[in-house]
Amino acid sequence: MATFDEINVDISVVLGASEMPVHQLLRMGRGAVIDLDVNEDDDVEIYANSTLVARGQVVLLGERIGISVTEVLLRGPEFRAPRLDGPL
Repeated sequence: MATFDEINVDISVVLGASEMPVHQLLRMGRGAVIDLDVNEDDDVEIYANSTLVARGQVVLLGERIGISVTEVLLRGPEFRAPRLDGPL
């Protein structure tokens, strides 16, 4: 039986979103700035395997950037995986 240490989860953090025409995107070069639809104090969204699981705040850790989790989103029974030790 596998242990939890052997299970990988893809974590993504979304700072914001923007929409623009493709021709504008293709003209962008190094140093271009994309304006996002968020303010500096807004929460970011944290996804695990493409599922929204939490929200958080960006924190600076020296020269690195981290995320402080501020809210864990609870899921109802319809989002729980089936039990493997009983009937499906």
